[in-house]
Amino acid sequence: MYKKISQEMTDFLKGCLTAFHAVANIAAQLEENGYQRLRENEAWEIKPGGNYYVTRNDSSIIAFQIGTQLKDYSFNIAASHSDFPTFKIKEHAELEVKKKYIQLNTEGYGGMVCSTWFDRPLSVAGRVIVKEQDHFAAKLIDIGRDLVLIPGLAIHMNRSVNDGYAYNKQVDMLPLFGAQESEKGDFNKLIAEAAGVSEEDVYGSDLYLYNRQEPSVWGAQEEFISAQHLDDMQCAYASLQGFLQGQQERSVNVYACFDNEEVGSATKQGAGSTFLYDILRRIHLSLDRPEEDYYRAIAASFMLSADNAHAVHPNHPEKTDVENCVYMNEGIVIKSHAGQKYTSDAVSIALFRDICKKAEVPVQFFANRSDEAGGSTLGNISSGKVSLKAVDIGLAQLAMHSAFETAGIKDTLYMIKAMKQFFSTHFYEKGEHIYLA
Repeated sequence: MYKKISQEMTDFLKGCLTAFHAVANIAAQLEENGYQRLRENEAWEIKPGGNYYVTRNDSSIIAFQIGTQLKDYSFNIAASHSDFPTFKIKEHAELEVKKKYIQLNTEGYGGMVCSTWFDRPLSVAGRVIVKEQDHFAAKLIDIGRDLVLIPGLAIHMNRSVNDGYAYNKQVDMLPLFGAQESEKGDFNKLIAEAAGVSEEDVYGSDLYLYNRQEPSVWGAQEEFISAQHLDDMQCAYASLQGFLQGQQERSVNVYACFDNEEVGSATKQGAGSTFLYDILRRIHLSLDRPEEDYYRAIAASFMLSADNAHAVHPNHPEKTDVENCVYMNEGIVIKSHAGQKYTSDAVSIALFRDICKKAEVPVQFFANRSDEAGGSTLGNISSGKVSLKAVDIGLAQLAMHSAFETAGIKDTLYMIKAMKQFFSTHFYEKGEHIYLA
């Protein structure tokens, strides 16, 4: 079963070359399961029992199931993110070197591990905006072949490289695109050809590098899986499968996958935007319920913020807390932080532990070393826009933000089972007490 789920997830990952491709991939699965697309710039007609989804910027997506018995309803929300560290191609993309090479001019997106991007086949994917007669349209593109490579500098020219090196993204990280047979303008021609239009019809682009290496299941017992951007596509995938499998009629189930988590979420499509708030409000208005019911629903709602966590590194166990540390294949990680970089608290942890107990899924706990600054995620950011009970969870992995990350083969199934249980549960409150039904 674990291998089957891992194969299905790697098939999913292969289609998630950029945040735009990830959202298109998620939308395709939703439509296969009967979900109807709504658009923010159109009037909505939603009904109890209906299944819907909305995208923003083509890089964030929110899907929702409307229950049929919404007397005292609440929202069950699982949130993940669609983006990952990579290199974005600048508007003027080509750089000529001594009339012998053509490089691509890139800039870093997010906090990548630069050294892992060298000397491996890369390609280019993203979206372009094209003019079609009297309107503009977005097209997803993928060059789909080994196109560029970031060549490492030979040790003979940098003898101290193994003693530590500070990579300069404008100098060291530019990919090689062509040699003498190439000339400036070839890249734009290639992009227009991939979009199926002429060069003059391309008016804008969001293009990124991606790793062409195939995902791999490996280890003595085939217990590990390695692939690009497991952070956070592993959680995005598992949350989606649990969302599609779970259902109950007394709540509104919500699946959210936000862009731009890796750069702070403060964009119109990020977790720090009004996207979630806008959708929840429009759902409530479409149900023709009193204003008071919305605030009661929010007070009873619960969100799972799902983003991967750092496993103990076999070469550096000292980098994690002595006791509050986690391992691959040992269950879902619950993340806590005294400074509120994670949104978990005693209430939300208790509720989620009960969910996992019912799903027969193991849990483990993560906290940063007290003398180390850890990363934050989208849970506490989105809670600033919609105040919800929330818990930060994830799956243990190694080499986070590498071009090729590693996780446990069992953990994807654990997350799917927990998400299915979550989306099959109705949360409600009476006085000071919280009930799960």
